[in-house]
Amino acid sequence: MADGARNGKVTVVGAGFYGSTTALRLAEYDVFETVVLTDVVEGRPEGLALDINQSRAIEGFGTRVVGVGGGSYAGTEGSDVVVITAGLPRKPGMSRMDLLETNAGIVRSVAENVARTSPDAVVIVVSNPLDEMTALAQLATGFPRARVMGQAGMLDTARFTNNVAEELGVPVASVRTLTLGSHGDTMVPVPSRCTVDGAPLADVLTPDRIAHLVERTRNGGAEVVALLKTGSAYFAPSAAAARMARAVIEDSGAVMPVCAWVDGEYGISGVYLGVEAEIGREGVRRVVEGDLSDSELAGLREAADAVRSKQADVADL
Repeated sequence: MADGARNGKVTVVGAGFYGSTTALRLAEYDVFETVVLTDVVEGRPEGLALDINQSRAIEGFGTRVVGVGGGSYAGTEGSDVVVITAGLPRKPGMSRMDLLETNAGIVRSVAENVARTSPDAVVIVVSNPLDEMTALAQLATGFPRARVMGQAGMLDTARFTNNVAEELGVPVASVRTLTLGSHGDTMVPVPSRCTVDGAPLADVLTPDRIAHLVERTRNGGAEVVALLKTGSAYFAPSAAAARMARAVIEDSGAVMPVCAWVDGEYGISGVYLGVEAEIGREGVRRVVEGDLSDSELAGLREAADAVRSKQADVADL
């Protein structure tokens, strides 16, 4: 890319596997001027940044990666996009909700620092439990709700797509799927919006196989955690977060399933929820309402009720 075409700064908070992989993906896009990786651990983000920068000549990208350790936000000032990955990952047998109190303290602190150093940033939250942490980050930053969103639907949709492609033995590019709702038990995969080579999913799979793939998607994170035993997924999640950040900086208007503030759409109000949204420089430009079956719409409203009650609790954490 010509040097003049790169613009803006993106900060990734948390230099664990998720954060460092996200930083690498963002750097390799070669659309940002700078990627800042920050962490409470001294030396880790600096070392990772040095390592990534040393790959530039091989991979042919010019974006510069800066590492900031010791919990400092020096160097992050004026970020256009901030991706919050900070927090503990799940261990086998843990639900996302088991992380609520621990990660709430971490996310609140990060969000307050982001508001102080990058008051115009668009914030993408990936810390679990996702829907609750997104709501908390908005409260703690005081940012307009459009500028705070969560990464979940992109990941869950990608998992659903992969599950369908593997089941049928077809290329992932021929499969289109969608998941809405919460990032957890009230996730709402949307079979009515899923196709394989343009044909409705219901035409190529039996109802019981679709139900199996829906359940596998809902438990997609736990499946990875159970196999890894020492952490949670980061390759697919980082790809999702990085794509969202890219849509922001490029002001692309791409429509993606994300955790966004819903205020009237689908007859649902006053909650952060997984929906399709148009993403641009100001964050969520608008929530995009798609056609849902009666049962899918009922599932989405049920998810909204479940998430709303939990999000009401995070204000006190």
